Amino acid sequence: MNGYEGLRVEARRLFNLNLNAGQLNAFQTYAGELLEWNERVNLTAITDPREIEIKHFLDSLSCLRVAQFRPDQRVIDIGTGAGLPGIVLKIACPSIRLTLVESIRKKADFCEHIVARLGLVGVEVIHSRAETLGQDKLHRSSYDWALARAVAVAPVLLEYLLPLLKLNGHAVLQKGSTGPEEIHSARQALTLLGGEVLQIAPVELPKVPETRYLILIRKCAATPDKYPRRPGMPSKHPLSGSNSAQPEDMRLL
Repeated sequence: MNGYEGLRVEARRLFNLNLNAGQLNAFQTYAGELLEWNERVNLTAITDPREIEIKHFLDSLSCLRVAQFRPDQRVIDIGTGAGLPGIVLKIACPSIRLTLVESIRKKADFCEHIVARLGLVGVEVIHSRAETLGQDKLHRSSYDWALARAVAVAPVLLEYLLPLLKLNGHAVLQKGSTGPEEIHSARQALTLLGGEVLQIAPVELPKVPETRYLILIRKCAATPDKYPRRPGMPSKHPLSGSNSAQPEDMRLL
């Protein structure tokens, strides 16, 4: 069984997701381009093909355990890096309209490259910070889903994501073993920003000993206009919790 046949089998076993041959070919191309670019640009610390399959692709696909995307829904991925989880989810769910946000120019360039290389349509790559986008009328309160993977601790992520969501939109936070503790510390941020926790779902990945968590948030009230604060403020002065904590899911990058 080659690696991408393994991805098909594991995606079905873990997430009840049936990937077709075209999607598997897209993942294979994605992995190849990621490794090639990584020789010039620091995109990922993971360079073993099997680990890319598990720790990047399967990990990104795990969002589908709690996220149910409908056709043409708007999805935004904040701090996407090399396009994770957004591009992976676009391959699996091609009908979504995807916005990728990345503050590092070289990583945004890679995202633009791989979107073109795979021929993905309905994808926008924005070189910006989440705080700036959250105060932009073209993006604020505009998205059905907001995603973040290994970007910041939960209180900070909520200030990035919730201003971008429509009322009754949803955010998915991909977290490591600290996930439940982090979201518990974010109760003040949830109250201030208009969010509520709907689900905390554990995820077990092959050959990854630590349990990971998906935290599903619903935007149940409007976010006050003053949030997000100016760039850098959410991470320096979180609305609740400690700014010294580091999310353990950083180890998957």
